[in-house]
Amino acid sequence: QVQLVESGGGWVQAGGSLRLSCAASGRTVSNYVLGWFRQAPGKEREFVAAIWTTSSTSYTDSVKGRFFISRDNVKKTVYLQMNTLKPEDTAIYYCVAKPRGGDTYNYWGQGTQVTISS
Repeated sequence: QVQLVESGGGWVQAGGSLRLSCAASGRTVSNYVLGWFRQAPGKEREFVAAIWTTSSTSYTDSVKGRFFISRDNVKKTVYLQMNTLKPEDTAIYYCVAKPRGGDTYNYWGQGTQVTISS
């Protein structure tokens, strides 16, 4: 079992930066793929970024070069550094986890709101 708690959301003007954090509980967090999804008002939930146990990363095209995901297995925390934020980045951001080799993100945090004003 893995429990995920996000923090770091808030309001910022376009062009600004925010860093989201997600604290994970569980003995074997280092064996999990960690990531972020987001859901904007009136839109479907979408993948944002993921980091594998090898520290390989993946990003959706719209955030490449602006968002950076990282993990600290000692602190059991995954981060999402978001730079050059745009109004279209406004969404609830969810931290997710799945076992290494798994197909589905089984574990979800409660979400944190990110609002970008133009």
